[in-house]
Amino acid sequence: MKIGLLAAGVTPDALQPQYPTYAQMFALQLQAYEASFEFVTYDVRLGEFPASSSDCDAWLITGSKADAYGDEDWILRLCDLIQDIDRNGQVLVGICFGHQIIARALGGKVEKYQGGWGVGVHQYQVQQTIPTLPQTQTLSLCAFHQDQVVEKPAKLTTFLSSPFCQHAGLVYADKILTFQGHPEFSKQYEGDLLQLYAGVTVPDDIVAKAQQSLVENSIDSPQLMAWIAQFLKGTH
Repeated sequence: MKIGLLAAGVTPDALQPQYPTYAQMFALQLQAYEASFEFVTYDVRLGEFPASSSDCDAWLITGSKADAYGDEDWILRLCDLIQDIDRNGQVLVGICFGHQIIARALGGKVEKYQGGWGVGVHQYQVQQTIPTLPQTQTLSLCAFHQDQVVEKPAKLTTFLSSPFCQHAGLVYADKILTFQGHPEFSKQYEGDLLQLYAGVTVPDDIVAKAQQSLVENSIDSPQLMAWIAQFLKGTH
């Protein structure tokens, strides 16, 4: 089964010697759960797009430092591709920026959140029972975002929420699955990312609280990555 990785962002230069790119993180982790997956990466930031949504069986959009509400050519082109994938009934997964751009493309609204940065380990309440979702009342993930989905598309259901992020997880049947958090991030990577941006992009006091959350909390990333692998398989 061929999975198209739409790489909307990349690991910061300073961390690339130690960590894979975001697309590579997904390929490595997902293949551990489903050896039959084949991955094709498209660097959409650089205008690398598939000729058609039918080029792959299922799709995943990574995180990015770009704004999902921006009007750069590649972002608008990505919105068109999302709509095409949706029309064709293909499986689509989105993470952070991917979560936001899918919401935008399908009629939702994304904006810079007035409550500030969401970083460190965040705990989300599960709003509804989904058969393939690990059965739990809460899920914890690393987060790194300032933008949020503030209005969800009508066709998507919110299945994860928190006081900080109302629409932290969106789902549509067995076709679309999105997370505001980062199931591909380890706590070590999140910590190094926080250190890199401390006092430059993210205020020091917020970074300090986020670093403490990494010490005090576990994350459910392995369970969610297994779920994403199962979701991508769909009916294939």
